[in-house]
Amino acid sequence: MPASYKTPGVYLVEKDAFPGSVVEVATAIPAFIGYTEKAEYNGKDLTNKPFRITSFAEYLNIFGGAPSVRFTYAAESASAAPAEGEDGAEASAETKSEGKASLKAKTMYRLYDSMRIFFQNGGAACYICSVGGYDKKIEKKPLFEGIAPFVKEQEPTIMLVPDAVSLGDAQECADIQNELLAHCNKMQNRFTILDVYDGFKEPLECINTFREKVTDFLKYGAAYYPWINTSVVASSELSFANIEPEAEGEGAYATLALDLAKSVVPKIESLDISDDDAKKLELTPKQKELVSFFKALSNFDVKKDPTDLHNTLTVVCPKYAAMMNTMSEMLNLMPPSAAMAGIYARVDNNEGVWKAPANVGINGVVSPAVNLTNDEQEDLNVPLNGKAVNAIRYFVGDGIKVWGARTLDGNSLDWRYVNVRRTMIMLEESIKQASKAYVFDANTSTTWLTMKNMIGNFLNSVWKRGGLAGATPEDAYEVHVGLGDTMTPEDILEGILRVTVKVALIRPAEFIELTFQQQQQKS
Repeated sequence: MPASYKTPGVYLVEKDAFPGSVVEVATAIPAFIGYTEKAEYNGKDLTNKPFRITSFAEYLNIFGGAPSVRFTYAAESASAAPAEGEDGAEASAETKSEGKASLKAKTMYRLYDSMRIFFQNGGAACYICSVGGYDKKIEKKPLFEGIAPFVKEQEPTIMLVPDAVSLGDAQECADIQNELLAHCNKMQNRFTILDVYDGFKEPLECINTFREKVTDFLKYGAAYYPWINTSVVASSELSFANIEPEAEGEGAYATLALDLAKSVVPKIESLDISDDDAKKLELTPKQKELVSFFKALSNFDVKKDPTDLHNTLTVVCPKYAAMMNTMSEMLNLMPPSAAMAGIYARVDNNEGVWKAPANVGINGVVSPAVNLTNDEQEDLNVPLNGKAVNAIRYFVGDGIKVWGARTLDGNSLDWRYVNVRRTMIMLEESIKQASKAYVFDANTSTTWLTMKNMIGNFLNSVWKRGGLAGATPEDAYEVHVGLGDTMTPEDILEGILRVTVKVALIRPAEFIELTFQQQQQKS
């Protein structure tokens, strides 16, 4: 309004009748860091640049398709130890039956399949930061560098690095996980979901290693065990081209061709069989034809379309079909963090961030890699050091469930539960963003009352939706601001406006005790 009117007339003055409002921030916007086929949008390179997508189709368009995971083949006499990849990382599963002892998975790029199971479990908007293509080895330094750009991004609320478990050893994986926790602590507006390195193995060894190496800022993270056997990778995505012999050059597939031929025609010792040899071995015409087929296989050209060859081998060679099943099982054995990010989004959208993301099913999962018992989960859920690891379990008649809702800071009564930590992050960030409108306003009772009403109205709406505990608003939250309450005269002289918000957050009923007792017959 002008200081004075100089022209006669009628003037309109509008005054705000209501305080500003708090807009609730999104709670399930994951940020995925890893390796992709490409990283390009409108001709611009997106390497190490976070980019927001809302669908899997958008991911395919910008970041490309699936990696062609290669499996090296050695003779059956080779060691049946866990496979090692190009960078020394362990393969995703140990080999333990026919056809498995001779297959070794090379570098496992996990981001693509993680995106598939994320969207399958209810995920929507997310950020992708590509740190390199499939021609690069999975290394700690690029993954570290992929975390840093998210300091400038305000929207992501969940941090994940699925490729961390494909690093060379547990310590390198833990270094990435500790960096994620430190990043979340610095930003204070996000949470991280961690995978247990070698989480397909029995719990004692891998869980203890995980707890020893993940150390700081535990209230900002949660871990899940075991890994999950999924149906994400279809058998049609695999073929003979996925097998890579140890030898190189012409005849590189000779060992594999001979082993496959022996499984169909056990009498032979070589693929070079004359007519006289065939008579001595009493081979049928069909068997001679098969030997010729496998001899031609010795000089397979990976540049050719292997579809027809794959279809023929699947029919004539049961061992080859078993090898394809083994490869499918190894690729479908996945760490659970991406699926859990999708579940977080699903639960948040359906019920609210204050609902614990537990006692819910996981889509696209066939079975957990390790079938846990109650006794085995006891140490996972309530360890002495408080580093709780949430279990994924199978229950007869009830399916596969997420059976835990604790952060890694299980000894803290404040931050023990995932939904408590994430609800507080949502409240803090929502009120913080709304309060920016009052920076540099007069530090007087008018501003204090406006902010108190704004925050109170927001908390009241959260309480009405079931996000805060309490029979009345007074039981659910309190907002304090003012001279003599939250501020001293010195605070006002220094330009400080202090607001104290107290909220009664909802904790899950983790343990339900039913008491039964007999009573005397009354009639």
